[in-house]
Amino acid sequence: MTDLSAPASSLGSLAVNGSRLWQSLMDLAAIGATPRGGVCRLALTDLDRQGRDLVISWARAAGCSVRVDAIGNIFMRRAGTDPVRPAIATGSHIDTQPTGGKFDGNYGVLAGIEVLRTLNDFGIETAAPIEVCIWTNEEGSRFVPVMMGSGVYAGAFTQAHALSQCDRDGVSVADALAAIGYAGDAPAAIADGAPALGAYFEAHIEQGPVLEDVGCTIGVVTGALGQRWYDVTVTGVEAHAGPTPMRLRKDALLAATGLMHQVNAIALRRQPHGRGTVGYVSVFPNSRNVIPGRVTFTVDFRHTTDEGLAAMDAELRAAAAALQAEGTVRATVEQVVYFPPVAFAAELVQAVRAGARQLGASHMDIVSGAGHDAVYVARTAPTAMIFVPCRDGISHNEIEDAQPEHLTAGANVLLHAMLDRAR
Repeated sequence: MTDLSAPASSLGSLAVNGSRLWQSLMDLAAIGATPRGGVCRLALTDLDRQGRDLVISWARAAGCSVRVDAIGNIFMRRAGTDPVRPAIATGSHIDTQPTGGKFDGNYGVLAGIEVLRTLNDFGIETAAPIEVCIWTNEEGSRFVPVMMGSGVYAGAFTQAHALSQCDRDGVSVADALAAIGYAGDAPAAIADGAPALGAYFEAHIEQGPVLEDVGCTIGVVTGALGQRWYDVTVTGVEAHAGPTPMRLRKDALLAATGLMHQVNAIALRRQPHGRGTVGYVSVFPNSRNVIPGRVTFTVDFRHTTDEGLAAMDAELRAAAAALQAEGTVRATVEQVVYFPPVAFAAELVQAVRAGARQLGASHMDIVSGAGHDAVYVARTAPTAMIFVPCRDGISHNEIEDAQPEHLTAGANVLLHAMLDRAR
């Protein structure tokens, strides 16, 4: 067995098997494969069961024990020499969008499996146990809320609430878990006795274009943007498009488009990390020759700090109030979602940075613009993430792609960062 009390430099030759990692990704991607080269494997469907079964079979072959909790989260555990120590964990999810890709979520889980295999290949014992996690229903494509399994684990919402949620066909999470055989009996929440982790790492494709744009291999993720989502309604008066003069109209769509422009301007004033998006618009009555009387649209604001989010919120509400004060339309703003900004643990971020430096991989600090299971897990344990580039920054798409050498580099950084914490 390799002595992990030796200097880190003596472990520098450790490396994952990149070809094996790639093949595992392709084998998992075959379950739910789409004609355009993507994957449709919605949470808690039979395809999800098949994917779970496959990954668990690999973990058992690597000598792991397996624990399934009451919300269907899976923990694949490689024993350490000190079983009392909390596990050093990694993972992500294997459910996909309806037109998803091969790497989103899947890479984080299989990079973890590759870490287990590599430890076995080199005969390495760790003091702390190593765990690979599969979190249930991260995508939220079939059931809401998103990041369900990690959210229950961290106490963001209750197990009872999550189990009662239904899909469009009226099937509950509880029934779907039972149907695929993954309604576990282990506690799902930290508050209910689920084991706390000593540290958690999550490897992921970036899902954005920054790393590729600058030609960098490893994103050292320092945190995640906070998010505020809104439903905005602008109400005017629908009227005939012909007889109503322009000066006498109460056009809800015209007013709403001005407010939408403000969303963009608010985000642009807070670069580089401000984000503002109008992603959904509904126009009533949506008729060619009727002046719109009501427009509903969504706003998605993101920023690295709560102060930044609060300022964006204030500007949106001020713009809506100013619009209403003109006396032509009414405008209401309702916040519907709030995720606070997350700063990942400095010591784990440094372990990722050191792993990239040790391996000679180009790296840069980066902030995650998307939500990940790591965001919830960070409420319960020191947490960090590792990003690798994806082609053209495209994700949640069947053409999602990543280079094998980048995936291998990310898994090697993960391996060394985990060993740094598990020795």
